[in-house]
Amino acid sequence: MGIDIVKNQRIKEAVERFGDRFLKRVYTEEEIKYCKSQYSFYECLSARWACKEAVIKAFYQAYGIVLKYWEIEVIGDRGKPARVRILKEGFKECKLIVSLSHEKEYSVAVAYVLKE
Repeated sequence: MGIDIVKNQRIKEAVERFGDRFLKRVYTEEEIKYCKSQYSFYECLSARWACKEAVIKAFYQAYGIVLKYWEIEVIGDRGKPARVRILKEGFKECKLIVSLSHEKEYSVAVAYVLKE
């Protein structure tokens, strides 16, 4: 299991300072597109950052594997819980449960890896 919390202002400042370089280093094209379609762009990005951090922690505990940000894709579907796709080459399918939440100042996420 992994958990992470991030101050939304931290992600906003990174985007303002580094722009596309930051976005493309951390997020997939689909994640960026999804967050741009949302009312709260920075909160959406922050929730995905927290989710990626939580997944990194959960994966390391479950498999001893350290994932990179771009190897994790958080799939949003308005009104439904988020899902995660692991993009690491050669990695087998696994079951991940994630929960994301954000409000004005903070975003938080929990990730749980179900091993068979």
